Amino acid sequence: MDSIELTVRTGDEPAVVDITGEVAVFCRERGDGLVSVFVPHATAGVAVIEVGAGSDGDLLAALAGLLPRDGRWAHRHGSPGHGADHVLPALVPPSITVPVLRGRLALGTWQSIVVVDTNRDNPTRAVRLSFLAG
Repeated sequence: MDSIELTVRTGDEPAVVDITGEVAVFCRERGDGLVSVFVPHATAGVAVIEVGAGSDGDLLAALAGLLPRDGRWAHRHGSPGHGADHVLPALVPPSITVPVLRGRLALGTWQSIVVVDTNRDNPTRAVRLSFLAG
């Protein structure tokens, strides 16, 4: 298995960051297999969605509605409402697996791989890419 770690800047506001290009470069010329995309963080996730047509903003709005940044959370360190960030990975998991065929991601036409980060306290995230040849 080959593996690398990327550093992704998500900033200090909730963000959906498209990393499809970086994952595609990692998989190029590797043949058939599976790529795992994993964020080793308790407050971020990875998703496959359409970006650029408003879906990324819709996702953040939906998460804000489900996980409001208020005083209801038992987990209270960090910025106000930070406990919501710790619930995020239950809704947006920290890893995904994508098939790779002849060195190309086998995504649908409008699918992109994104890091989802609602945590305002950590502006950069590690992302582990691991390729398992088939």
